[in-house]
Amino acid sequence: METRMYETDVLIIGGGTAGTMAAIKAKQAQPQLNVLVLDKADIRRSGAISMGMDGLNNAVVPGKATPEEYTLEITESNDGIIDQRAVYRQASECYPIIQELDSWGVDFEKDAEGNYEVYRVHRKGRYVLPMPKASNLKLILAKKVKQHRCKVINRVMATRLLTEGNQVVGALGLDVNSGELVIVKAKAVVLTAGAAGRMGLTDSGYLYSTYENPTNSGEGFAMVYHAGAELTGIECYQINPTMKDYNGPACAYVAGPFGGYTANAKGERVTGCDYWSGELIMNMWKLANKGEWPLFLKLTHLDDETVSKIEAILHHNERPSRDLFHAGRGKDYRTDMVELNFSEVGLCSGHSASGVLVNHEAETSLRGLYAAGDMACVPHQYLLGALTFGKIAGVNAAAFAASTARVEPNQGQIEAERKRIEALSANADGVPHQQVEYKIRRIVTQYLMPPKTTTKMELALEKIRHFRKEDLKLLGARDPHELGRALEIHSIVDCAEMMASASLFRKESRWGFYHYYLDYPERDDANWMKRVIVKKGGDGEIELSTKELPPYVLETRTGVAGGTTA
Repeated sequence: METRMYETDVLIIGGGTAGTMAAIKAKQAQPQLNVLVLDKADIRRSGAISMGMDGLNNAVVPGKATPEEYTLEITESNDGIIDQRAVYRQASECYPIIQELDSWGVDFEKDAEGNYEVYRVHRKGRYVLPMPKASNLKLILAKKVKQHRCKVINRVMATRLLTEGNQVVGALGLDVNSGELVIVKAKAVVLTAGAAGRMGLTDSGYLYSTYENPTNSGEGFAMVYHAGAELTGIECYQINPTMKDYNGPACAYVAGPFGGYTANAKGERVTGCDYWSGELIMNMWKLANKGEWPLFLKLTHLDDETVSKIEAILHHNERPSRDLFHAGRGKDYRTDMVELNFSEVGLCSGHSASGVLVNHEAETSLRGLYAAGDMACVPHQYLLGALTFGKIAGVNAAAFAASTARVEPNQGQIEAERKRIEALSANADGVPHQQVEYKIRRIVTQYLMPPKTTTKMELALEKIRHFRKEDLKLLGARDPHELGRALEIHSIVDCAEMMASASLFRKESRWGFYHYYLDYPERDDANWMKRVIVKKGGDGEIELSTKELPPYVLETRTGVAGGTTA
């Protein structure tokens, strides 16, 4: 296996929105440093949004909302399991990010006086800022990365972090075009590898028809785990209301502010609030089990101008194939309701609360390692949170790199990863990756989907561990592309085992349907108002523990729900 080596000051793994912003801000903060971005795709069209997005779901615009209001709202939405200081920092520092994006040419909806228009989808606050013509957002960010003279290496899939003691000193990866092992030495690493979205099977059965970017198969979660860093909220799944047969948003954040809503077959509204949460999914699940299924997104009562405005956003920014999907079925928002469905399960902090444990500085439990975006556990952070914490991570990683001596990577770690990858290449006639992936994701769907029970979770662990022992050894790859797909399956298995283990450990129900545990159906604040920590133990097995919440900086409306008010 050929080897290629790079040396940099700041390494950023993942070229999505968090990664591009981290690169830009690292270079702005420390222009003398070398900043390198690894992207498994192409930075111009990579990451969870790929092109653009329909809007910012958590914009705290002065005069419209306050950081305090937003922090309290998210504290309640996440059942109190939160680092308020991190959420408050996101809320406090996001407005300058909006203004900067505006100056770069990103289109935001404004009123006649040029003020940002924000709408309400959350239960109380107004935080939704539509982006009517933002399909070029990713291109704008990629261009800024180039202008700041950051080095970008596309088509390299990071697979393992390099560590020396409790410090991260670089990363290993696979060039999915050439098949080379890529070694990157770095003083600081920012991990922005996205959600673990390709976990369960989609309702259609297609492997890559996931709600999240289908390349988001959990490498970031797996890399952090194997490096020995802490993860949290892994029992808090991501499950979203999506369109039937088309894994795009339903979408409350665009249609809701303009008058759309979730309805039954009679067109009657069935939810008081369409904000994406475990509570919303719980309500939908209960309706399904009462026979009131399917549910629909209703827009037929809206005037043509409003529907056209919704179409312009939904069909051109985030999911440009959506209009073709509807047209192919002869459906029109003006006359037809849109059938809804549940998404597959996954791990994400953008839409839920699972990820790498970080503090308000984007620091992980390992020195020199920072994380941002959908894989860093700042609950419900969405796109704007990824951009804001991307900035924080980039600035802090640059400061660390500027003040830290280079540490040479461990050759034993490099050779162990080379051996793991070469074993797949040596088995070219093994079972095709599609078949192996289908099996593990079927196990995830059948056993890990809520409602959870002890029996289901124990069976899940038994099957996942057997899969790791037997099925993974049958997996083969004939070329570099298939080698990348095969390595993604390894990450899926790692994440699945963490999901089942963490779910068994938290003996209560919390976050609505996300962790609805029938053996322990009630929320238990007395014993479980704390984080569940997942990490790799010294024996190589999953180690589970609890950690008290950081002190709250604000008191909740119903009193302090956890931690200690600072």
